[in-house]
Amino acid sequence: MDDEPVNLKEYQELARQALPKMYYDYFAGGSEDQHTLRENIEAFQRITLRPRVLVDVSKIDMSTTILGYKTSAPIMLAPTAMHKLAHPGGEVLTAKAAAACNVIMGLSFMSTCTIEEVASSCDAVRFFQLYVYKQRDISSLMVKRAERSGFKAILLTADTPKLGRREADIKNKMIAPQLKNFEGLFKTEVDDSGGSNLEAFAARSFDPSFSWKDIAWLKSITKLPILIKGVLTREDAIKALEVGVEGIIVSNHGARQLDYVPATIAALEEVVLAVRGRIPVLFDGGIRRGTDVFKALALGAQAVLIGRPVVYGLAAKGEYGVRRVIEMLKDELELTMALSGCPTLKDITRNHVKTQNDSHHCRL
Repeated sequence: MDDEPVNLKEYQELARQALPKMYYDYFAGGSEDQHTLRENIEAFQRITLRPRVLVDVSKIDMSTTILGYKTSAPIMLAPTAMHKLAHPGGEVLTAKAAAACNVIMGLSFMSTCTIEEVASSCDAVRFFQLYVYKQRDISSLMVKRAERSGFKAILLTADTPKLGRREADIKNKMIAPQLKNFEGLFKTEVDDSGGSNLEAFAARSFDPSFSWKDIAWLKSITKLPILIKGVLTREDAIKALEVGVEGIIVSNHGARQLDYVPATIAALEEVVLAVRGRIPVLFDGGIRRGTDVFKALALGAQAVLIGRPVVYGLAAKGEYGVRRVIEMLKDELELTMALSGCPTLKDITRNHVKTQNDSHHCRL
């Protein structure tokens, strides 16, 4: 195939060509000045690798477990919203691709396919991402539906008391579809005369009062392990330990919430050092290469989540595109491990990377 992409960046360009501008801007954009959006990727470029040579790398093993579930690689699919805007098959196709690659998928609370449609599409391990609404009974119902449908964990998004200011969506008057998960519960269509109807919907729905004390409520309605997504600081990592969640996802929401927060790769080590191995730390944001995955693992992440590249693969080539995006990252990670002298994930250590902080400490 003449236009077969050879890296994730080329899938993004195919998606840009395939999608209406409103939808491409929705998936690709960040908040306000998009400083953090750029930093999420550029910060990886400031981390260099320190390979070891003359190591037997004739066999590379990327397999691992996440919350006890076996997976072919330390790569998960991040929960991203509204996949039917990218392809008519939506999250069902994404789920099939994840299952084919034996990686774990996170399903968005704002998915355009229902929880049950995704669950019945194929046999695989999946986690469910949760927003807490002012109408708590709706969030509670979604958790119970996910649990009934065989989802294995809850990913609680903690960084969205209000929606970040996404100016491309406001300019484009972004129109979000009615979401099937909420049929018969409430309408997701709202007045969009002031700009993005997604922004108006979030303002009406999200619960800005939700706080650490409410984790007890969430624990009371589910037996599933809870991971908090959106932690960027040592202080919040310690809070997460105190309330007894089962994991942390270092994330800045793909730079779609608060602008000028650190790139997630710059925040990762602070969180890892605070947690000290007591619970898993996963990483989300800016992964575009297998070397990026390697760098996040070296800085202490147990696994990484990929968001936008999955949507770009889906928009460009459907289920096949999502599969290729996952396979590309796996292949690149395997090559990076071989060239760095790391036959297994356990062989990847902090000494395999050098950050700008390391350079600063050396000068001191």
